[in-house]
Amino acid sequence: MKISLIGTGVYGLAIASCLAKKNHDITMWSESKDKIKEYNETKQLKSLVASYDLPSNIKVIGSMQDALVKPDIVFITCSSKYVSSVAKDMLPFFENDTPVCIASKGIEEKSGKLLSNIIKEILPTKNVAVISGPTFAIDVINNEPVALAIAGTNNKTIETVIKALSGPTLKLRKSSDLIGIQICGSVKNIIAIASGILAGLGYGESTQAFLINESLHDIKHLIRLLKGKGRTVLSFAGVGDLLMTSMSKKSRNYSFGYIIGSSKDHNEVEKYLDNTTVEGYYTLKTIINLLNSKNIDIPLIFLINDIVDGKKDPHLLADFLINKE
Repeated sequence: MKISLIGTGVYGLAIASCLAKKNHDITMWSESKDKIKEYNETKQLKSLVASYDLPSNIKVIGSMQDALVKPDIVFITCSSKYVSSVAKDMLPFFENDTPVCIASKGIEEKSGKLLSNIIKEILPTKNVAVISGPTFAIDVINNEPVALAIAGTNNKTIETVIKALSGPTLKLRKSSDLIGIQICGSVKNIIAIASGILAGLGYGESTQAFLINESLHDIKHLIRLLKGKGRTVLSFAGVGDLLMTSMSKKSRNYSFGYIIGSSKDHNEVEKYLDNTTVEGYYTLKTIINLLNSKNIDIPLIFLINDIVDGKKDPHLLADFLINKE
C-alpha cells in the first residue's frame, strides 16, 4: 500500500515503524526543514525519547502536494492543536474519499470539536477512522506487544487501517463508538496530570488507583452526555490508556502533575510547560470550555483545572476523592 503520514513527531515515528514492517511505501510529511535535512543526511529522525533509523521504504519530504499523490490511506499524527491547520494545508491536494486515520489524541482547542469532525468538515472524505489506546511511542518503536482501539465512519475504512497497520506486535480491536474513543483519548491526559499531582504530594499507588477508578465514572458520564457509548471506558482507549498514562513517569502529563504536587514554586510549573509539550494541559482548557458551553458539571475536572492554575491547593485533590459521593 502507498501510505502518507502527516507529522514526524515521536508518535508519527512509532506508527511509521509499524507500517514499515509490512513493506508499505511510506511518505512522511514534515514542515520542519531541520528534520528533512536530518533525514537527507543521516536517514534518521530523532525525538526526545527515541532515535529511529528509517528503513528504505520510508521517505521524509516537505511538500504537501508530493505527500498526497494517490495514497491508499493518510495517517494524521501531528499534535491535536495543529490538526485543523494541517487539514487546511492538505485540502488543495487531497483526493476525494481518500481514507484518513487520525492517530492524534485530543479535542480541537479553539472550537472544542472532535478531531474526526474537524477532518470531515475540512476534507472531502467520508472515510475517517480514529485509533487510540495504551501505547507509548518508544514501546511501539521497540517492538513491544501493544494494542489500540479503532473506530470509524464505516467498516471499510476500519478494515483498511487494520490491514495497513496491524502486525505481530500490534493488535487493533474494533469499536463502534467514534465519539467515545476520542473523549477517552482526551480526558485520560487530564487524569494523568491529577495522578502525577498525587504522586508529587507523596501519595502512593493506592490513592492513584482511587483517582483512576473515580475518573472512569466521570468519563463514562461525559461520553454518554456527548452521545457516545458509556461502555467505551472499558476499551483499550479507555481504561487501558488511562492506566498506562496515569501510572507512568514516561507520561509527560504525569510528569507535569508531579511537578505541581512536589514543587512549591509555580515558576517550576511554567518552566516545564515552556520546555515540554503537555497535551493534557491544553486539553484541560478545551474540556473546561466544552463543559461550560454545555452546562455540564464534572467537579473533578474543574478542581484539577483550579489546581493546575494555582488557584487551589493540590492537597484538596485527595480530600475531594474521600468526600466525593
